[in-house]
Amino acid sequence: MTKEPAIAEVTELAGRVRAGDRRALARAITLIESRRPTDRPKAGALLRQLLPHTGKAVRLGFSGAPGVGKSSFIETFGTFLTKRGLKVAVLAIDPSSTRSGGSILGDKTRMELLSRDPNAFIRPTPSSGALGGVARRTREAMLAADAAGYDVVIIETVGVGQSETQVCDMVDMFVLLLSPGGGDELQGIKRGIMELADMVIVNKADGEFLKAAGRAAAEHQAALHLMRPKTLNWQVPVVQTSALTGAGMSDVWDSITAYREALGKTGELAGRRAAQARAWMWSEVHDGLLDMLHEDPAASSLAAKLEKQVLAGKLPASEAAQQILNVFRGRA
Repeated sequence: MTKEPAIAEVTELAGRVRAGDRRALARAITLIESRRPTDRPKAGALLRQLLPHTGKAVRLGFSGAPGVGKSSFIETFGTFLTKRGLKVAVLAIDPSSTRSGGSILGDKTRMELLSRDPNAFIRPTPSSGALGGVARRTREAMLAADAAGYDVVIIETVGVGQSETQVCDMVDMFVLLLSPGGGDELQGIKRGIMELADMVIVNKADGEFLKAAGRAAAEHQAALHLMRPKTLNWQVPVVQTSALTGAGMSDVWDSITAYREALGKTGELAGRRAAQARAWMWSEVHDGLLDMLHEDPAASSLAAKLEKQVLAGKLPASEAAQQILNVFRGRA
């Protein structure tokens, strides 16, 4: 009997989300992101009700080095889409401080015009130390936005890095943004992530940077031809855009549409989403086991003692880890 009010509350919230209520969507994502143990069953029940209503949205991931203009580009591109009658949701991941745990959460300020658009929804979320350039519950938040009727769901990651690739496991198309004057110093970072890109955008192609953008686009297109293709059904395009003037936005959308059509015909897009769901399941298993390990009294007590020995150089880290796992396994 005590569970009935909670179930009714979740059912009502799910209905409002499906009806496109932006406040309800914000509440749903807050529930999904909650770390309170009492909220996890409700979040699970909510997702089960929303899941049958997902799958229609275009899921895009945008990444790029700080200063490349991701937020400016997304605002201009998002506005371009809403003017075409499409609904756009932006899940903007802000970096969290490793010391305080706080984050800037400034994307609503940086995307001021888009945040006022009735056909857009912007949700800044702290990464809270999660790797992969995304927050731990980004996948669930994306599904909630999909169920709410948003045609395009955009994930803006915290920036380019070697751990940034996790976003590829949750979107249809991974887009890398570059600036015209990237230079050779970024090649080491870009090489690994360019191999995962489904489209490359050279932003800031305007004014004094216009010629440089053209050269950068040609260089990166040539470099892509030397890399092993991510899929035989798609040749990665390099598109020049300007968030300032709006140039190139139609080319970006045309490329996205062509990509979905190409992979949709072969069934690769559906297969990719299925594989992503499987990867999500094992990611949850991994995170759940780690949480259980930290919460286990015996394992935590032993870990504190073994850490001192590892720090003092008296015990190999691998052996310490094995001892902790043995204790946890014996109590599981």
